[in-house]
Amino acid sequence: MEKENPIVQTGHEVLRLQAQPVRAEEIRTPDFQALLTRMVTAMREAPGVGLAAPQLGVSLQVLVLEDRVELQATLTKEELAERERGPVPLRVFINPTLTPIGEEQVTFFEGCLSVAGYAALVPRFREVEVSGLDERGQPVTWRVKGWPARILQHEVDHLKGTLYVDRMVSVSFGTLPQVKARFGGKPAVDVRKTFGVE
Repeated sequence: MEKENPIVQTGHEVLRLQAQPVRAEEIRTPDFQALLTRMVTAMREAPGVGLAAPQLGVSLQVLVLEDRVELQATLTKEELAERERGPVPLRVFINPTLTPIGEEQVTFFEGCLSVAGYAALVPRFREVEVSGLDERGQPVTWRVKGWPARILQHEVDHLKGTLYVDRMVSVSFGTLPQVKARFGGKPAVDVRKTFGVE
């Protein structure tokens, strides 16, 4: 049976479009609130830690993110620490503007619900600040580092028509089972050395 919230896959034109801004007066409408509900449901069912509206075929500047404890259960304490990853409650950003804080970048494996079944090393800024509107249309700003910063950069890229495969270390691209079998539980520094990444 097909999922109620099918996530579009790479090759779909909507994933390569610049998403349109949302008018403030639309945010509280039933239709827009229903879109937010669809996005959260699709993200959780996948399951994933973030989703942008274009991934549901809707070319609007909206993203949701949430990193639940159960999604981190397969990682060791060391892996969680080096990724700077911990639980993140549900956040909604509409018309987000993202600004890197500092120059430091970190490289980890990353996947995407719209490039299902694959992963690759992707460099991202370690710390960012995002500003936009929340689900009620109220201004919100969030400065964050580590894994939530990575999720934000990944999802904001979706709103610009960019996929992680455009930024990846291409020699590291592989199927999720291969990546997990080869590198699961290994220190990130060793994984990066395998591909000549600092």
